[in-house]
Amino acid sequence: MNRTLRSTGPIVVGADGSTGARAAATWGIQTADRHETSLELWHALGIPDSYLGSVPPSDEFLRKVMNRAETILREAADTVGHAYGPAVTTHIADDSAAQALIEASCTARLIVLGSTEHSRFTALFGGSVTTALAGHAHCPVVSVRGRTWDLPAAWQQPIVVGVDGSPAAEIAIASAFDEARARGADLVAVHAWEYVSASRSFGDPAGNYGWSAFTESAQRMLTEQVSKFRDSYPDVEVHQVVVNDEPRQELLRWSVKAQLIVVGSRGLGGFRGLLLGSTGQSLIHHAACPVLISRTADS
Repeated sequence: MNRTLRSTGPIVVGADGSTGARAAATWGIQTADRHETSLELWHALGIPDSYLGSVPPSDEFLRKVMNRAETILREAADTVGHAYGPAVTTHIADDSAAQALIEASCTARLIVLGSTEHSRFTALFGGSVTTALAGHAHCPVVSVRGRTWDLPAAWQQPIVVGVDGSPAAEIAIASAFDEARARGADLVAVHAWEYVSASRSFGDPAGNYGWSAFTESAQRMLTEQVSKFRDSYPDVEVHQVVVNDEPRQELLRWSVKAQLIVVGSRGLGGFRGLLLGSTGQSLIHHAACPVLISRTADS
């Protein structure tokens, strides 16, 4: 598996005129500024989805759709274009949002989406476009959530990454280090595990396993995964946390005091390149801060 993150390329934001998309654009321009790269605002027309059977949409319909798209992108560009240094460009795609952004992810550094429930970036495969991109994008995907991430104090909060020993966790750790360095933030690497599930894994429902040994093993795993990246990011201060808790609940608690939560696109037990794990699903719907689902071109 190629675990190398793309170090160049624009920050790509999905724009649909919603409050969530405007938040995504603001987060995106701030992040582009931190990474010293450009920002691209994308709007998807979804014209293939507008066909009624084999009848193409009328010229009048297409003009209205295009006018609306241009207005949305102009307003989004006005929102972010004057406050920060990065160059801002706009793009209109005929395809659906998911298809357009998956294609854009081939050259992007990050794909950024708002968390608005009802928008042009709507359901695909029974879930949100964020979920679809988490399974198929060629770069990390960010869902901008929460109400405090744009406050000055938020930049003093840490980047938190969930670690479970899987290959996907290594990609997440690389993404987390990259964001921590760009933001001058501390990195907190969290591994959470439950006594009940661990007992069952060891064939001891009564829970008589030697938990101190299990905790030491978990700490050793966490140290080994994190240490692979320390030499490449010597300026990032790292804190390691091993807790007895359900992973999604622990990361949701951390999201209240983090500026960004980072997780893999699938954890242990997931299907390669197809499903966003249950922890990631929970975070993109309930986290109190933006959530980054880490991916690379080959993940």
